[in-house]
Amino acid sequence: MTTTLSWLRTSAFVPVAMSALLFTSSGCASKKNDKNTPIAADTAFGETKNSQPMQESQDPDEITLPSGLKIKYLVRNEKGAMPALGDKVAVHYVGTLLDGKKFDSSRDRGHPFEFPLGQGRVIRGWDEGIAKLRVGEKAILTIPAELGYGPQGQGSIPPNSTLIFEVELMGIKPGPKPQVPVAFNIKGVKERAGKNGLKYYVIKANPSGTPVTAGKKVAVHYTGYLTNGKKFDSSVERGEPIELTVGVGQVIKGWDEGLQNLRQGEKARLVIPSALAYGEAGAGGGLIPPNADLVFDVEIVEVN
Repeated sequence: MTTTLSWLRTSAFVPVAMSALLFTSSGCASKKNDKNTPIAADTAFGETKNSQPMQESQDPDEITLPSGLKIKYLVRNEKGAMPALGDKVAVHYVGTLLDGKKFDSSRDRGHPFEFPLGQGRVIRGWDEGIAKLRVGEKAILTIPAELGYGPQGQGSIPPNSTLIFEVELMGIKPGPKPQVPVAFNIKGVKERAGKNGLKYYVIKANPSGTPVTAGKKVAVHYTGYLTNGKKFDSSVERGEPIELTVGVGQVIKGWDEGLQNLRQGEKARLVIPSALAYGEAGAGGGLIPPNADLVFDVEIVEVN
């Protein structure tokens, strides 16, 4: 199963399905640590370094995490499985503001919402809260604004809004197996010139593979580096390639152009000039500086 991430995309907010209100407005899935992105894996799910333990109220079915997230259990299921980081979870929910105004509901649509846990695909209050549930449990999550959409709000959600979600964990599917990315060795590999200053090196050729052309839907594994070798993102670490349509502006120009030089099954290094990446603006809250050239090691997993 592939996933779509907004890190490489030209627009910061990429709605997915009908539950776009749950998605973060930032790009990189696991790198920044601001109010609307997840915290790193070693501090995830409400446990922060040097933080105090979660607090239990006088009500045994209510807890408050160090982040300020409140969880009140409505239905317990001590025998239910708990999700792990990266597992795909299915959740039914109803989201309301403090005044009771409903802004979104999976129950109204008749099917639960699915997402990979702990990868920044949802607001941080969800990544933390759902991690504390077992299959079959229902709870109310009271999510402070800094774990939701913060001062910018989102759609019908006003700025600085506390969010109330009644959630039920319906099921868990084991997550993909992450790997440690290894930078491609281009020593002795022929440098090839693409358009507009793009350069690429084919590490593994597959002449019989389906070529990548504009309009094709492709699944791609990648690891992105700055030219000094510093890694800023990797689908390999998440164990799941991203999926995109080539040549329609869903991703940076260097990807739209570079991928079209490759075929299914091929591995290559793309060296992308700043003008075909994020230009003067940079990206990722400083992870990618202004005017930075980028290096991507990519593998074309599938072409449709």
